Amino acid sequence: MTDIEKLSEILSTGSSAVFFGGAGMSTESGIPDFRSASGIYNQKLHKTFSPEEMASYNFFLRHPEDFFDFYRTRFVYLDAKPNAGHIALAELERRGILKAVVTQNIDGLHQQAGSQTVYELHGSIRRASCVKCGERYGIDFVMENVPVPHCERCGGIVKPDVVLYGEQLDDEVIRNSIRAISEADTLIVGGTSLIVYPAAGLIDYFRGDNLILINKTATRADADAQLVIRDNIGATLARAVELLA
Repeated sequence: MTDIEKLSEILSTGSSAVFFGGAGMSTESGIPDFRSASGIYNQKLHKTFSPEEMASYNFFLRHPEDFFDFYRTRFVYLDAKPNAGHIALAELERRGILKAVVTQNIDGLHQQAGSQTVYELHGSIRRASCVKCGERYGIDFVMENVPVPHCERCGGIVKPDVVLYGEQLDDEVIRNSIRAISEADTLIVGGTSLIVYPAAGLIDYFRGDNLILINKTATRADADAQLVIRDNIGATLARAVELLA
C-alpha cells in the first residue's frame, strides 16, 4: 500500500479530520513563501529596511506609504488561484470528513476553493478595517486608494486585516483552532516547517489517533506522525480524495 493509499484509508475511516497548513499550501498556486532561501524575507527590497521590519506594525505606523507599497507588491497576489490541494480539502469538507482548515496563510484561497470552516491565524488580505473607527473594507479599497487608504467615515488609516510583527493573533481564531484540533481524530499538517510560533504550537493540542505530515522537508513533529509524505500537497491530497470515490 502506498503512502497516499494509506492517507486515503485513514480519511475514509475517520469522522473528524482537520487540516493545518502553511506557506507550502500556497506556493503551489504561485504565491512565494516568506522564509525559504528565495522567500520574501531573504530578498533585498529596500536600502534601509529589511522585509521583516517592513512587515511590522511599527513600520506600518511610522512609514505608511512605504508599508503599503511593500504590502501591495509582496503580500497581495490577486491572480493566484486555488490549486488541487485547496480543491481537495473543500471536497473533503463537503463529504463531511474534514471539519476545519486552520491556516497560517493570508491569501483566502481556501475559501475561494469552497471551504466553509477556515480559521485564518494570520488574518486575510481580503479584509481591511480602519484603525480609528473599525469601519470594514475589502481588498479593492486598499489596492485602489494609493498611496495610503483612508477611511471614508473618519479619515483614519485603513489597515489590512493581516497580523504584522508586533501584533497578537486573534483570540477567537485561536480558541476555534484549538477546539477543532483537540476534537479531531485525524490532523493533516501540510506545507509548514512548524517553526513559526505561536501558530506552530497549536498542533500540540491534537489528541487524536492519526497525525499526518505532508511536507518536502523534515519538521519537529515527524517522529510523532503515523504517516509522513514528502511530496507536493496538491497532488497528494487530490489523489487521496480520488481514491475515496
